Amino acid sequence: MKYPVKSIGLLLAAGWAASPLHAQLAIDPAIAADAANSGDTAWILTSSALVLLMTLPGLALFYGGLVRSKNFLSVLIQCMAVVGICSVLWIVIGYSLAFGPVTNGFLGNGFNAMLNNLGNVREATAIPESAFVMFQLTFAVITPALMIGAWVERARFGWVVAFCALWLLVVYAPVTHWVWGGGWLSNLGVLDFAGGIVVHTTAGVSALVVAIMLGKRMGWPKTLMLPHSPALTVVGAAMLWVGWFGFNGGSALTATDDASAAIINTHIAASMAALVWILIEKIKVGKSTAVGVATGAIAGLATITPAAGFVGPGASILIGTAAAIVCFFAVGLVKNGFKIDDSLDVFAVHGVGGMLGSLLLALFISDSFGGTGYGEGMAFGSQFVAQLIGVGAVAIWSAVATAILGFGISYILPMRVSEDDERDGLDISNHGERAWDLD
Repeated sequence: MKYPVKSIGLLLAAGWAASPLHAQLAIDPAIAADAANSGDTAWILTSSALVLLMTLPGLALFYGGLVRSKNFLSVLIQCMAVVGICSVLWIVIGYSLAFGPVTNGFLGNGFNAMLNNLGNVREATAIPESAFVMFQLTFAVITPALMIGAWVERARFGWVVAFCALWLLVVYAPVTHWVWGGGWLSNLGVLDFAGGIVVHTTAGVSALVVAIMLGKRMGWPKTLMLPHSPALTVVGAAMLWVGWFGFNGGSALTATDDASAAIINTHIAASMAALVWILIEKIKVGKSTAVGVATGAIAGLATITPAAGFVGPGASILIGTAAAIVCFFAVGLVKNGFKIDDSLDVFAVHGVGGMLGSLLLALFISDSFGGTGYGEGMAFGSQFVAQLIGVGAVAIWSAVATAILGFGISYILPMRVSEDDERDGLDISNHGERAWDLD
């Protein structure tokens, strides 16, 4: 996230190196706001609704269309349950752990538990802190929901809910504090405009770990497991695409050209990635597919996210192109090379895309490429090292913590359904309902 243009000079002078706006807890009195700006507030509340729609129903339909029909309803229920439990936990303690006053740079304290002691106006912004809480809540629910794509068709519902709840507190909240809450990575100069590291790296790496822990679906890869409804997947992808305007544009935390620039970059990167993806499909398999254009767009969106407010449109075209090429071949490498059943390619699209965009940011933020320029004392080399440390540290933390949580919870709640339940489909076995009654 980025500071309003008028504030950049002040922040750089304070040695903040153009860190994301919502990452800062200290504030220069010169930029303090006594009252919320109604235009900025309206934009953030609108963005919050857009990001929530990305999960419900966007992500639910995107993932739901990719699974077999007997598992469609289970995906929708998982998305809604994850939104519910993570929303409650965010209010109870998650927000305070992520954005509470800085203590040691690793975790916020409990000062804002149950949303106590909120400020009238969020520091260094012109929006109510309650609006900031809601906006960040939508990030906190979509991030664990992204992982659902890795364990579809074989994970127990109870384990999913428990894992996502604890994952929010153990993985997401600390990482958010490190990067956006004034923690140690922000102090190193790590930049992440809207979640390439905080959202996509954490979710992508954790999804890969869970996919390995769960093992392959019965019959995979010998049994052909085609999406039951590419049409629903495209509709879901379209909702994600539009909702991403709130995801990235809202991350400016102001209704100015900072937001509009981020939205333009978001759209152009998604457009380019979708086109390049279906071109690669045409060359390799002879046909451009609906699932391909949808997946390509999502890859572009995930990859531009960390850089959306820091780069120019030309760089966004290049980032979108890189996203399609790298993520396309990452899908094949994970499934065909490493034989890992990351069912809906969460790591290859979101994880790889988020990490790729976070590293490319170091190059394209340069004003030579139309970017906002490096912060004080930073150049390409130092910025790249900072980004690499951020990506590496978060990836390692996500992997280790996910493995511990996954195995720990499985001692109480089994991780995987029985073979009979998997054969029958999770709609019936887990929920006693069918998504489609065609009789």
